[in-house]
Amino acid sequence: MKTPSPTTLYDLDRDQFADLCAGEPKYRVDQIWQGLYDGLKLPDQMSNVPKALRARIAEEAPLALTQVEVQHADKGQTLKWLWKAHDGHQIETVLMLYPDRATVCVSSQAGCAMACGFCATGQAGFDRHLTTGEIVEQVVRAAQAAGDRRVSNVVFMGMGEPLANFDNTWNAVERLHGDLGLSARSITVSTVGVIPGIKKLTAASLPVTLAVSFHAGNDRLRDELVPINKRYPIDALCEAMIGYREQSGRRVSIEWALIDGVNDSDQDATELARIARRTRSHINLIPLNPTPGYPVVGSTPKRLYEFRDLLEADGATATVRRTRGLEIDAACGQLAARHNAAATNGTEQAVAGPKRRAVERED
Repeated sequence: MKTPSPTTLYDLDRDQFADLCAGEPKYRVDQIWQGLYDGLKLPDQMSNVPKALRARIAEEAPLALTQVEVQHADKGQTLKWLWKAHDGHQIETVLMLYPDRATVCVSSQAGCAMACGFCATGQAGFDRHLTTGEIVEQVVRAAQAAGDRRVSNVVFMGMGEPLANFDNTWNAVERLHGDLGLSARSITVSTVGVIPGIKKLTAASLPVTLAVSFHAGNDRLRDELVPINKRYPIDALCEAMIGYREQSGRRVSIEWALIDGVNDSDQDATELARIARRTRSHINLIPLNPTPGYPVVGSTPKRLYEFRDLLEADGATATVRRTRGLEIDAACGQLAARHNAAATNGTEQAVAGPKRRAVERED
């Protein structure tokens, strides 16, 4: 029997805070709410709130996440946290600092059921959905660490499939937009192609940025790399993407992790360009961030840029994204996997990777 998630600080909405502040002046709820979301303060840091009320909030609505570890990379400009929830499940959050702003990458689930073999989280399997509060708290605590660099973007690209946890993900999106002040365009929701979730997103009120993790341009290879493709194949996925673009007015992004000898051939570029033209999507290219359980590597930098040039010559628009945090466990799920492996005496099982093409390139 699963342990029910307790009510935590950032799970509470205004009405629930009003109940918690029963007997206090009416302005107290606004005071606390502004402290949490405008001031990025915890209740015990709010000197304008009575001590007894601060203690009550701390007892009845504690923080959801306990820090297990934080890693630093890129000369301190990338931070990655491993958090532990009340039930012991672990999740990750990444903060990327830039000269005048910051981006936070959040998890939406503990583990993931999508079973993408090249993803450390997919290799670990699914534990549970995160609550709205657990998602929002990741952003707030990262924003506190960012200091005077304002969090301008939040991307749901951490552990889990956001659209499989649609209600809590969307509630978090509304909280980030309405209370932390992020524009809808600055919030990116990533999916491996859960079409019912894309349709719900299409009908929702905020035009967030939709990113689809493709990684293959034909159903045969995508069935292997992204198993959910067997349920929601490429043609149906493209139609859902077109529907989202037409309804929201927002261009969809295609995410493509280049894997050496697997999805970086000239033919792969041709197939991807065709999809991008059909859906009017922009392509983000990244080299695969290697994981211990996946026996292949990312494409070479030379091939990465050759692949981009092929796409652009075929009428698609593509950007090579910089990979950050290579000297730490920056890929999704890696830090949690390392901790879990250590807890089980270091045993890790490698998953079978896709077969590399027989003809090797000469770089």
